[in-house]
Amino acid sequence: MQEAELHDLSDDADYAASQQEGSASTMRCYSSKLSTSSEAEGAEIVYLKDNVAIHPTQYAFERISGRLKLIKQGSALFMTWIPYKRQSTNAKLSEKDRNLYTIRAVPFADVRSIRRHTPALGWQYIIVVLSSGLAFPPLYFYNGGVREFLTTIKQHRTLSSLELPRAVSIPSMPSTPVLPRESTSHENQERTDVGISDVSASIPQYNGRRRQKFHDPARDISIQVLEKFSFVTKFARETTSQLFRESHGNGFRPLERRKSNQSDDYSHKPSDDAEGVADQSPVAPDPVEFDKLSLVWGKPRQPPLGLEEWATFLDSEGRVVDSKALRKRIFYGGIEHKLRKEVWAILLGYHTYESTYAERKHQRSIKKTEYETIKSQWQSISPAQAKRFTKFRERKGLIEKDVVRTDRSLSFYDGDDNPNVNLLRDILLTYSFYNFDLGYCQGMSDLLSPILFVMEDESESFWCFVALMECLGPNFNRDQSGMHSQLFALSKLVELLDNPLHNYFKQNDCLNYFFCFRWMLIQFKRELEYEKTMRLWEVLWTHYLSEHLHLYVSVAILKRYRGKIIGEQMDFDTLIKFIYELSGRIDLDATLRDAEALCICAGEKGADCIPPGTPPSLPVDNGLLYSQQDEVS
Repeated sequence: MQEAELHDLSDDADYAASQQEGSASTMRCYSSKLSTSSEAEGAEIVYLKDNVAIHPTQYAFERISGRLKLIKQGSALFMTWIPYKRQSTNAKLSEKDRNLYTIRAVPFADVRSIRRHTPALGWQYIIVVLSSGLAFPPLYFYNGGVREFLTTIKQHRTLSSLELPRAVSIPSMPSTPVLPRESTSHENQERTDVGISDVSASIPQYNGRRRQKFHDPARDISIQVLEKFSFVTKFARETTSQLFRESHGNGFRPLERRKSNQSDDYSHKPSDDAEGVADQSPVAPDPVEFDKLSLVWGKPRQPPLGLEEWATFLDSEGRVVDSKALRKRIFYGGIEHKLRKEVWAILLGYHTYESTYAERKHQRSIKKTEYETIKSQWQSISPAQAKRFTKFRERKGLIEKDVVRTDRSLSFYDGDDNPNVNLLRDILLTYSFYNFDLGYCQGMSDLLSPILFVMEDESESFWCFVALMECLGPNFNRDQSGMHSQLFALSKLVELLDNPLHNYFKQNDCLNYFFCFRWMLIQFKRELEYEKTMRLWEVLWTHYLSEHLHLYVSVAILKRYRGKIIGEQMDFDTLIKFIYELSGRIDLDATLRDAEALCICAGEKGADCIPPGTPPSLPVDNGLLYSQQDEVS
């Protein structure tokens, strides 16, 4: 396996400086050395690669793709990169932007080095550094071709003056910089992971001259430009600023400072709970740190979807015109509460995206009659019959005990003889007859409660609950196959995305991940405030990035508190107590942002960690929808 290569931050600082030193005019100067046509007389295209991209903003989905060429004219070799006129991504590329980012006929006589980077996960990229010390932005090779690119250069040019260095990784540092894999929707999102050791070693000197020092105005200019071209993430910008300050008058080099403060740097401090962790036990480095590496890929969180905007997704008869666009919008912002009743029914599959207003109204009428028929089955059981129907008595008794303890702090369920509590009971009893194999298990009332709160209708709540249980029903199998499948997948994802944390769990007999059992069972219902629970659920139901986003949410929470978990050497019992005490203290927006980043980061390797049929996927058809078996009483 090829050693992971760390990103040299000096390249980005050079690129930032180049924007202030007239890189555009430099490019125009280069273009004069070659005919304006790449097919000029005597010119030969010796290498061509499509779908090579740069990232002009911190949001990787706004990448700009283009065509990379190597052109030989006489004994001279030139490189060009021209962005496509029609971008398939969300980047809005003006003619001014095209002129800014276009690389026109750069002669290799003016190229000092080409830095190749191969992350453990993600896509290879190169950074071309000019003899002047300036650098172009990283070029990402989405379809491969880096090796052919470098081989072509070697074949057509004497490389006595052109270096092709590989960034050096320090053995004591993590060597797993991460870039996301391409998503199926082709909305690729990438992130460059930063190795501080490599940065520190390269900052003090570059191309035979000292780096700008703290009081040099160029430092401020570089930082400002990096705010715009922030493909090195917020952490890289902060590190750049710190290194400029530390590079003079401190008595030792930044690398030595890094080693002396390593435990402090890697301890997580997401909240007051994490304070003082570094003073207790050394914490293994996090390959994907949240505090140090701000995971702000993709679009930022948006306001909830409102009525006016919702209307734009529908045609005149009420059909959803673009279901993917709608799911994406909900994924990034959720739904206003007054709109949830209509949209949840579609997200859950009670109504289809293609249904019209009239069709939905007709279906509600039919389903209401069907619900009343099922409900009448248990309502018609006489006391004498109930005495001879043990399973019915047991389930009815369990339901009645659970519903009076479900969300009673909400005014919707508060008070004695609350009719909504009675509706909870009736719907769950009806479901136990509708799906007699599965019946009723503790936790189902938690899943039904927000649905009834939103739908405010008994029949519609029942059918939405049925749709949800089609996916989450295996959570309640007596053999716990659905839960074991999710916990196994979670274990593999943590191993992939944070191997030191996974190893810690392994060493402390926590590898079954049972401390996350409640998260999986009822979808974080008891970990979040009621409104945030509904927001999380509607995001999960979009299946926008993954139908198993809840697993990445779990990984994000564990990584957020990894410093405290490892630093305090929590055993299994302590860990369960700690996890349960997080209830009501989880920052949902930050967690969703982190989960999105981790999902993109894991890519296909993450998908491979999840066994087929893992909830909330529809169960694998084996003749029985559920493997529930009643105990013999």
